[in-house]
Amino acid sequence: MVRANAEVSGPSALFIHGFASSGELNWERSRWLKYFTDAGRNVLLVDLPGHGNDPRRNVGSWAPSQIRQALAAIVMELDEGPVDVIGYSLGSRLAWEFAAFNPDLVEHLVIGGPGAGDPLAAFELTQAKAKVATGEPINDDYTATIMKIAAAEPSNELAALFDLIEAIKTEPYDPAAKVPSAPTLLVAGDQDDLATTMPRLRRLLKDAGTPNEVLWLAGRNHANAVTSREFKEKALEFLSTKGE
Repeated sequence: MVRANAEVSGPSALFIHGFASSGELNWERSRWLKYFTDAGRNVLLVDLPGHGNDPRRNVGSWAPSQIRQALAAIVMELDEGPVDVIGYSLGSRLAWEFAAFNPDLVEHLVIGGPGAGDPLAAFELTQAKAKVATGEPINDDYTATIMKIAAAEPSNELAALFDLIEAIKTEPYDPAAKVPSAPTLLVAGDQDDLATTMPRLRRLLKDAGTPNEVLWLAGRNHANAVTSREFKEKALEFLSTKGE
């Protein structure tokens, strides 16, 4: 846990990073941690299975349901619930499900770069593995893009990331199956091709009676929306509101 630099002003914040990133890459380098701790928030920073300095540290299944259980155990072990949850990209899918399945542990939910579809369902594992093993070109554009992102960070272990994708594919994402009840903020860049289905998530929230807000970041895409100061400011503002 990262402790607040000022008098504690609200619940702790659990940050869930995106695919091929890490807690440090996604949240510390983009100054989310300092922004929140300066505002009086304790921060719970985690690395997902297959990520971080020790990508193979996690034992057992890496399926989303198991990741949710592990996150819940962390929150309860530290006696930090309920917490505010902030997720980005793949982290937004996991944050949505975490809040939906653990309503007693979540005060507010902020998800960035989200979509209503499974963010890794279309990833062609066979092509990606062949690329690593033999250098065979990847024909699928989406898979090639994700591989380029993953390979750009030297600390990523591609084999571990492949294992995580394989585990995630065993539990396809269906946001309509269970909808969060915690007040939810949806945020994306207006140039983010991966977030074009975000309005469907808002419809699910509205239909479920979940208080929600939306922020579109002008000129931002999936790669740089997370660095936006406007995103940080809106998130803190939203987290200070009382749910209805």
